[in-house]
Amino acid sequence: MSVNGFTADGPGAYRRPLSATDWWFAAHPRSLSPVIQTVIEGEGTLDLEELAAAVARAAEAHPGTRLRRRGRVWIAGDAPPPVRRVDGVTAGLAAPRIAALHDPLPTADGSHCEVLWCPGSARSPDSPGSPGSPTVLVFRASHAVMDGRGKAMWVADVFRALRGEAPLGAADQVTDADVYAKLGITNAETKPDVWYRPPLPDPGWTPGPRTAWTRRTIDGYHLGLTAKVASALTGVYGLDTAKFAIAFDLRRHLPGVRTTGNMVQTELFEVSAGAPWQDLHERLLATMAEGREISWRLDPNLLKMPMFALRAIIRVMEGRNKDRRAAVSVLSHLGRVEDAELCAPSFEARSTYVLPLLSAMSAPELNVVEFGGRTEITLSWRTGTAAEDRASEVLDALVEQLSPAAAESSAQALTTAPRPAAPGVVERFRAAVARDPAATALRWPDGEMSFAELDARSEAVAARLVELGQGRGAVVGVLAERTAAAIAAIWGVLKAGAAYLPLDPEHPEARLAALLSDAGAAVCLLPGAGGGPVWLPDGCAALWMDGLPASAPRVAVTPASGDLAYLIYTSGSTGTPKGVEVEHAQLASYVDWATERFSVEDSTSFAVFSSLAYDLPHTALYLSTLAGAPLVLVPDRPSHLSLRHLVEESGANALKLTPSHLDLMARLDLSPQGFRTLVVGGEPLPAAVAARAAEQFGPDCAIHNHYGPTEATVGCVVHDIRPTDVDDQAVVPIGRPAPGCTVRLLDADRRPVPSGEPGEMYVGGAQLARGYRGRPDLTRERFVRLADGTRAYRSGDLAKLLPSGEIAFLGRADDQAKVAGHRVEPGEVAHALQEHPGVRRAVVIVRRTSQGESVLCGYAAAEPGVSAEELIGYLAERLPRHMVPAVIRLVEEFAATPNGKIDLGALPDPFEEGPGSKDRPVSEKGPHSENPDEVATAIAAIWADVLGVDAAQLDAASDFHRLGGASVLLLAMLARVGTDVVGPVGERALVSGLGEIIGSPTLGTVSALARKALSDSTVPMDSGTAMQG
Repeated sequence: MSVNGFTADGPGAYRRPLSATDWWFAAHPRSLSPVIQTVIEGEGTLDLEELAAAVARAAEAHPGTRLRRRGRVWIAGDAPPPVRRVDGVTAGLAAPRIAALHDPLPTADGSHCEVLWCPGSARSPDSPGSPGSPTVLVFRASHAVMDGRGKAMWVADVFRALRGEAPLGAADQVTDADVYAKLGITNAETKPDVWYRPPLPDPGWTPGPRTAWTRRTIDGYHLGLTAKVASALTGVYGLDTAKFAIAFDLRRHLPGVRTTGNMVQTELFEVSAGAPWQDLHERLLATMAEGREISWRLDPNLLKMPMFALRAIIRVMEGRNKDRRAAVSVLSHLGRVEDAELCAPSFEARSTYVLPLLSAMSAPELNVVEFGGRTEITLSWRTGTAAEDRASEVLDALVEQLSPAAAESSAQALTTAPRPAAPGVVERFRAAVARDPAATALRWPDGEMSFAELDARSEAVAARLVELGQGRGAVVGVLAERTAAAIAAIWGVLKAGAAYLPLDPEHPEARLAALLSDAGAAVCLLPGAGGGPVWLPDGCAALWMDGLPASAPRVAVTPASGDLAYLIYTSGSTGTPKGVEVEHAQLASYVDWATERFSVEDSTSFAVFSSLAYDLPHTALYLSTLAGAPLVLVPDRPSHLSLRHLVEESGANALKLTPSHLDLMARLDLSPQGFRTLVVGGEPLPAAVAARAAEQFGPDCAIHNHYGPTEATVGCVVHDIRPTDVDDQAVVPIGRPAPGCTVRLLDADRRPVPSGEPGEMYVGGAQLARGYRGRPDLTRERFVRLADGTRAYRSGDLAKLLPSGEIAFLGRADDQAKVAGHRVEPGEVAHALQEHPGVRRAVVIVRRTSQGESVLCGYAAAEPGVSAEELIGYLAERLPRHMVPAVIRLVEEFAATPNGKIDLGALPDPFEEGPGSKDRPVSEKGPHSENPDEVATAIAAIWADVLGVDAAQLDAASDFHRLGGASVLLLAMLARVGTDVVGPVGERALVSGLGEIIGSPTLGTVSALARKALSDSTVPMDSGTAMQG
């Protein structure tokens, strides 16, 4: 067998002389076998054969895992470490109770390393969360052949092999003796000047296992952790001074060397009770900087002692000197392990920690591993009730000092009690149909549909999908117009047991095709009777709604709580949208508490007027229908006319909308009629906007501020707005977690923050999504495990806990933005912009206009001849409208920061060029260039008033977005044009050109459409109904 150029049985076999350290550990009796053990808890479908193959492949690159002793030389054998199955194990606190952890090494066949594979029970389909079975892996190695750092190299390479990557290997034949020689350390261990009694009770010899472990997990990473632990333990042990044996990895003195052998040595450091931990931390750093962290070595003459003699001495020392220790504890920090290092396609690690078997004369040993944003601490000592109880007390006290209860209690205050499991939405829908089949389920401007009709149409959809094999686990696209057909399609998909992917028909076809392809959708439900859109990706068939029968026999499918309900794509920072997978359990939990909290009953009619491709309208979509009330559909795109109809004439009495919608309604001076519920979400809610809404909608309308990322299923935090909210702060609090939901506020190192301090919101509980479709890397990064073992979503939102116990939203921890209520990653927009062949480099940022609106602004270093308008058109063909920058500014080059990144602070004002800029010369004023007339003059005056600019500086090429106008102001401006220029008769014709205005928001475009509206109208311009004021 060849191993990195060595032949196992030939003269070039991997050989390594035993060091004094190796000899000491190898001489231990089997009853005192020193074994280093790494436990990895996770979930997946990893099987024994797959694991054994990966272990064997890693062993080829790690001869230290195959060692056999021949005298005082290690020689690598042929056989890889065995993989042993251990049944009856559950993850969590039971893992340290695995009996096999106490087995001595080497094994009966001479192996000094082995792996335990401990499969758990399969995951129930009704259990939400990550799929797969719980599994515990234990990597075991005799301390005679390797140390903890070396074993970490081996473990990492086993997972590389599982992922199909090449192992890095660790085949160097050096030993710690080489480091001692390099550092000039010749002095052997001397007799300590102070002996310590073990700080934990020692029960002496007892039958059965000798080592017991106590484990704690705390959130976050902690600077100077070893020093903090030593300082804290001195006080916890009740000592005035104490010496700790602190472990150092000597590999750093041999750069480039990779070996699994024993290269860790301990050094004694004295700590005084009450001394700041920073004192010890500075000493540790100073000694390492000077290369003098180690001052001694085991006496090399130990190698001259026959093993049987050394073994006898070890037995005697262990029996007679149990009250004499050179240190009160051994402290070993094994470093930080990233989640991805211990994951494979068939396995996701959830935690890892170390459980060593104590060697002879060892003091209590405390090991630390940082993993997945948490710190895992294990304390190893003797078995026995008194010893184990005291060990628990010690770790509890240590944890309190590292992560004070005050901060933890602040986090706990953001947790609400769970509710009983709620019925699924399909069950609730069928119950609503059964209660009153004739009741109106859907209402739109020129029609309505009963619950019986909606039930029948959705059953027809479900039946056809089942025939096509689209059931549990399948994703079905739905081109989701705000129509009865789209609503029936959604319910039909759910009834079939599949998940729906709502698609916005206004999005570019290329993007819709990409989403269907990424989701793996084999079918897409489309409105109409046929015609075949060319944009469907290969492998995705069209299913036309009008081609289905009006009814069909009921499909005998009831989705399980763990089945996928829907898939919604959000913007992705890497340039690729990410699909959030929400299960039925999470959707049912949201519907359950929201129905109660928002007082939804069979007379509560929510309206759907925003895109169904996002989860904001899901509040309306589910709450009204499942309560047996009519759902009001507004098919027209939002405009002043459709909003006026919505709040004054539609019959809706409840809305889910954004603060931007509320602001626009106030600007339009609408007169809402009969509303009893407003649920506001998608953006921070300014107190002034909330106050105007309260006045506009009246005292009988309850207003709720509703927070929640898509990854937490629509909304998970809520605040009932009070009159005092206007006086207390500029932005209304987002409130408290909904029933069954949790929020933790953690700092950049994932530690709880004190009450009143800002922290990132980690959202968890019953509504937490499964993850991102087909993106285990991103799921692992954003859906994390907290110290208590629960999953949480790293929202990127910053917040603080108010004295009232409510949460105040503070902003973002990254550059993600909300534009018109939509989540946008500027990086995705910049990535699309850089794909233009004429763009060398691009960046997209969020800027506030002079009117206070957040808009996307792009900057591009482009080739000569490329215009900003060309780039905006290019993006409009590829991205949803809300992701197209309001303005793109061309620059020659980008200024750079010292580290080579674009200096965002040096970017020019994107709006400063105004009309007639070099990117759009006045002589080329666009398709609607005209000489100024009465219409253009009147509209220019409106623009000047809305935007706060000089009307005399405007011309036909003036761009509304370039002048600082965003979506809300655009609609407000059109409302003014409708009222003051074209009049009531012409404004519907004006609004019919909204798509053209959005595509080219220039003064010339609006003026031309206004003229057309006037010419199509029978009302003369001077009749008093047009050109008002």
